[in-house]
Amino acid sequence: MNFDVVIIGGGLAGLTCGIALQQQGKKCAIINNGQAAIDFSSGSMDLLGQLASGRKIHSFAQNFTALYQQLPNHPYCLIGKEKTLALAEQFHALAKSLNLALHGTTEHNHYRVTPLGGLRSTWLSPDSVPTVARGEAFPHRKIAVLGIEGYHDFQPQLLADNLKQQSAFAHCQFSTAYLNIPELDYLRQNAREFRSVNIAQVLEHKLSFADLVREIQQASGEAEAVFLPACFGLDDQQFFNSLKQATGLALFELPTLPPSLLGIRQHKQLRHRFEKLGGLMMNGDRSVRAEFEGGRVARIYTQLHQEEAISAQDFVLASGSFFSNGLIADFDRIYEPVFGVDIAPCKNFAATDRLSWTTERFSQPQPYQSAGVAINERCQTATSGQIVSNLYAIGNVIGGFNSLELGCGSGVAVVTALFVAEQIGQKN
Repeated sequence: MNFDVVIIGGGLAGLTCGIALQQQGKKCAIINNGQAAIDFSSGSMDLLGQLASGRKIHSFAQNFTALYQQLPNHPYCLIGKEKTLALAEQFHALAKSLNLALHGTTEHNHYRVTPLGGLRSTWLSPDSVPTVARGEAFPHRKIAVLGIEGYHDFQPQLLADNLKQQSAFAHCQFSTAYLNIPELDYLRQNAREFRSVNIAQVLEHKLSFADLVREIQQASGEAEAVFLPACFGLDDQQFFNSLKQATGLALFELPTLPPSLLGIRQHKQLRHRFEKLGGLMMNGDRSVRAEFEGGRVARIYTQLHQEEAISAQDFVLASGSFFSNGLIADFDRIYEPVFGVDIAPCKNFAATDRLSWTTERFSQPQPYQSAGVAINERCQTATSGQIVSNLYAIGNVIGGFNSLELGCGSGVAVVTALFVAEQIGQKN
């Protein structure tokens, strides 16, 4: 099998890169070994929420110099300020074409409401999620927080009590209640099955829509806005939008414990676009080894194609971090398992020194979270210090920074994905 580009990893980074390459006319394949981190995400996407010094930030552009001074090898710093912002805008345009209904701006972060009643700074959020701008109050005063009877992944009273402590909601009056939804009774008999995905499947295919509308209206009382767990609409936001229109209320949805319906919707839309453009998804397969010729990757082999080589002009490593086995931790080393590319050096962390991987305090950012492969200014990787010209890395497999601590994981994924697609396109 021969392609122009083979991408290892079918998450946010891999699919974004694949879509951009297919739009250029490239013949791409994505090797996807299962669920990606996007399936467990909140649905919101971060660009940059904090510096390595610990200082919270509101504007990416105004804090880029400080980021460069603290982390010169961060992917944003290697790509450059203006290019990073342009690629972020390019992804937002892609999201609009996919009807992902994401709102936000690169000029400044906004705050999204978390399921525990906190406010988290972010770049893009689904328009179905409650958000507030910095220094502004939530536009609705009376809010009903509605859970689902027997569904323990969303706690209305806890959410309401914590949200009252936020200045943006200090003027609000909260009420809480639970929806019964009789069609869910058989799920309630097995707590393992009572999850957002299962609930969404039942509600879309076996529900009396009018009864659900009536129950929400009755439970919300005199509320102007209603907060619900994200359990309404499996493939896209259309079901939720129909529910909002039918109730005549300002409905909002909040992500629950993983898997996240909001992330799953985005994943499905991205995958559908990639395949519609002619890309090949090799699902349920895993890259196991690569062969090099003349300092370049010549071919790879997968678990399902151990004797049949998959060759390409360029390869893109979008395999993620430990969660998706893009990185492997043995007792005495952390490594990238397919190509054996170099791990990025990082302050207070060494890939071959297990004692440097963690800190004594559990609640602190852990050094191992900065683990990942090293890249140059073109996002190319290296083996034993030698650049591999046709092997690129994108997304959370890149190391040298802690994306969880900095609040930049999604941003790095889409920016590096589009940047690498551009680099490959410029070769012709």
